[in-house]
Amino acid sequence: MSARDLLNDPAWQGSDLGHPLPDRPHAVSVALPRWQDVIAYEENEPECRTALQTIYPRFGFHPLLQQVTAATSETGSTLWPYPSTAAASEAQTHCNRKAPEAHTRIIDVEELPCLQADAEATPHAKAFWQHTGLGASSRVAAIALGREQRPSAEEGNMARLTIRERLAAIHRTSSSRISLHPAGMAALHSALSAVQSLRPGRTTLQLGFPYVDVFKQPKVVFHGGDLVMGDDLSEVEVALDRLEPGAVIVELPSNPLLRCVDLPAIAELTRHRGIPVIADDTIGTAFNLEALDHIDLLFTSLTKSFAGRGDVMAGSLLVSPSSSWSDQLMAALNPAAELSDPDAIALEQASRDVAERVPQLDRNCLALADQLQQHPAVERVLHPRHCLNYKALMRTGAGYGCLLSFVLKEGEPKAQRVYDALRVSKGPSLGTNFTLVCPYTQLAHYNELPWAERCGVPSHLLRVSVGLENPSELWERFELALDA
Repeated sequence: MSARDLLNDPAWQGSDLGHPLPDRPHAVSVALPRWQDVIAYEENEPECRTALQTIYPRFGFHPLLQQVTAATSETGSTLWPYPSTAAASEAQTHCNRKAPEAHTRIIDVEELPCLQADAEATPHAKAFWQHTGLGASSRVAAIALGREQRPSAEEGNMARLTIRERLAAIHRTSSSRISLHPAGMAALHSALSAVQSLRPGRTTLQLGFPYVDVFKQPKVVFHGGDLVMGDDLSEVEVALDRLEPGAVIVELPSNPLLRCVDLPAIAELTRHRGIPVIADDTIGTAFNLEALDHIDLLFTSLTKSFAGRGDVMAGSLLVSPSSSWSDQLMAALNPAAELSDPDAIALEQASRDVAERVPQLDRNCLALADQLQQHPAVERVLHPRHCLNYKALMRTGAGYGCLLSFVLKEGEPKAQRVYDALRVSKGPSLGTNFTLVCPYTQLAHYNELPWAERCGVPSHLLRVSVGLENPSELWERFELALDA
C-alpha cells in the first residue's frame, strides 16, 4: 500500500486525528486536525493520546521507542533510551544535579543505553529528553529491535561526509567547521557546552520572542537564561552589562513572530564585551541569510527545510570562521552523540533536492502571505519580508523562508472555524514539502497563554509552513476556510 500523498490528500478532517505526517514509519509530525484535538492533546485526554500513531520525537516516545522501554519495566521508574552512553550519562548528571536524593542508573536495553529514573528523577529526565534532543531516534530503535537492517559504518560515514559538504557549499565555508547531531536542539546542546569552556557557569541571554526549547534548554539544563523582548539596543546593552551572560542567543528569524534582531549591532555590543553569539537559522536558512560575519556559532534543525520530508531528525552546528574564539570553540566541541548512521543515510537522500526545493518553498510562502494580507478576515500577516533586520542579512536573490503566521480579526472563535475547515495537513513541525498548519501558541505555550499574549503572540495565532502545492490551488483551500 503506497504512502498517502499529503500534497493532494491532506490529513485535515477529524477522522485523520493521530495520522503520521508524512505517512511513513519515522514521521516526526502527527495530525491534530481540529482545534478541539489540539486542546485534547494539551490536556492529555486519553482518547486523543490513544489515537496518536506517532508524536513529535522530543515531546514523547515514538511507538518503536515505546517498545524498547516496554522490554524492561520496574514499578515507579521510567526508561529513557539514548544513542550513546555519553548522552545517557549527560542525562544522569542533569538528574543528579536537579534531584540529588533521587535514584538513577544507566542500563542497556535492546543494546541501547537507557537512563532509568525513579519517580523523583523522572520530571528532570523528561525535561532533559525534550530540551536537548539527545534521545535515541526511531530508526535507532528500529534497528535495536531487529525491525530494520543496520547499515554499515562506511555507509553512515559517507552519508555524514556528503551532508557536511552539502551544508558547507550552502554556507560557503569549510565542511571541517560543521558537525552533525541527532536534532537541532542537540546541536544547541553542543554549542552551549562549548561556550562553557569560554565563560563557565554563566547564564545565557536570548533576544526576541523565543522558540520554547531554544529558551528552556539553557534555562533548565545549563545555568539559566534571561530574555529581552524589545528591539531597543540600549535595553540590550543594559542587560549585557547587568547579567554578563555566557552567550547571547538569537533566532533568524524568530518563531512564530518571524522577526530578526539588528544582528550587526548586536555583534558589535557583544564582541566589545567578549560575549559569543549563538544563532539559529532554521527558519531563514543559509540559502537566504548571510550571518556568519556577525556570530560565533550557528545551529540548524536539519529536520525542517533541509530534509523537507518530515521523517528524519537531525541538526548541524557550525563554528563561524569570523569568531574570535574559533579555535577554542572548535577544540571544545565534544558532542554527546553524533547523527546516527541510519538517520544520516535518510537525511542525505532527503536533502539531495534541497537547492531546488527551498527556493520554491520560499516563493510559495510569499505568494500565500500576499493573498492572506488582502483577505478582509485577516487582521495581520507575520512574514520576514516585513522585517528590515531580516532584509539587511539577505543574500542577493534570496527569499524569506517557508513560514508565515496570521491573526484573524474576529479572534479565537473565527480562528477555530478556519482551522477546522482548512483542507491542509495540521500538526506540529515545519519545512515539509506539504503545507502544515498549527495553532502555534496553543501547542507551544498552552500553560502560559497570558504571558505569550503580553509578548505579542495571541492565543489564536495560526502558523503556516507552506509546501510545494500549486500556489493557486493552495490559496483556494485557504480562501474557502476563511469564508466558512
